[in-house]
Amino acid sequence: MASHPLLQAFQASKPAFGAWITLPGPFAARNLASASSDLSWVTIDCEHGLTPLQPGAAETIAAVSGLGPNAPSVLVRIPATGPAAEASASWQIKYALDAGARGVIVPMVSTMEQVRSVVSAARFPPAGIRGFGSPFTQASWGMSANDYLKLANEGVVVMTQVETREAYDNIEAICAVEGLDGVFIGPYDLSLSLGYPPPNPDPHPKVEEAIQRILKAAHNGGKKCAFYCISGEQAAKRAKEGFDMINVTSDVGAMTDAVKSHLAAATGGLNIGGREFGY
Repeated sequence: MASHPLLQAFQASKPAFGAWITLPGPFAARNLASASSDLSWVTIDCEHGLTPLQPGAAETIAAVSGLGPNAPSVLVRIPATGPAAEASASWQIKYALDAGARGVIVPMVSTMEQVRSVVSAARFPPAGIRGFGSPFTQASWGMSANDYLKLANEGVVVMTQVETREAYDNIEAICAVEGLDGVFIGPYDLSLSLGYPPPNPDPHPKVEEAIQRILKAAHNGGKKCAFYCISGEQAAKRAKEGFDMINVTSDVGAMTDAVKSHLAAATGGLNIGGREFGY
C-alpha cells in the first residue's frame, strides 16, 4: 500500500512528530528511527546536514525502511542550490524519490511557479514529469514496480519550505498549488529574512505573528503545515496550535542533550580538577 506513518497521521488529522537526521551513515539513523513508536517520520538533511544526496541518502533510506512496515516515513531535504525552480531541484527530487524516500522537503521555494515545478518533478505523468525506471524504489516501499508506479503519486509527500520574505509574501498563492501536500516553516531562516534574530529559543513576537499567518494560510488552502522545533516542550506547544507535522529533535541535539543530562546527574555539580561541573 502507498500509505505510511506520516500519511496515516495526516489522514487521521493527528500531529505527526518527527526527528532530523544530520549525521552521515545508516547506523545512527536506524538507531534514531527505532527509538520510539511515536516517531512518525524522519528527515535526512542533505542541505545543511552531512549526508550526501547520493549514495548517502539512499543507504540511510534503506537502513530505516528495513525496520519494517511500521518504520517512520523517511523524507529527504534536498540541497536545492539556489532558488528551487526547474533545473535546480528536479534532478535532486528524482534522486531522492528513486532511492525510496516517502517524500521530499524542498528549501528556498518562494513563488507559485517554483512550487508547481517542484510538484511536477515529484509526480509521474499525467500529474507531473517524473521519469520511471529505478530498480531500487519499489523494494524500499515493499511492493512491485507496477504497484509503485500506480500508487506513488498519492503516496509521496511533497513539501516546500517557507523561509524567505518572498515566500511569506506569496504564501496564499503557494498554498493554492494543486499537488502540494504542505509547507514547512523554517523559523531560523524565516526570522533572518524578515529582519529579526533567529529563535532563542522562541521566535521574535513579529516572527510569531508571521508563523501564525502561514499556519492559517496553509489550512485555508487545504494544505498541511509543518514546523521545526528543537525540543519536546516546543513540539507540544505547536501541536496544540494545530500544526500537522512537527520536528521534535535532531540526532545531534538529542545526543548533546542526553550527554549533558547524564553528566549533570553523575557529577552533581562537583568541581573536579578546577572545572565546575553541573548545568
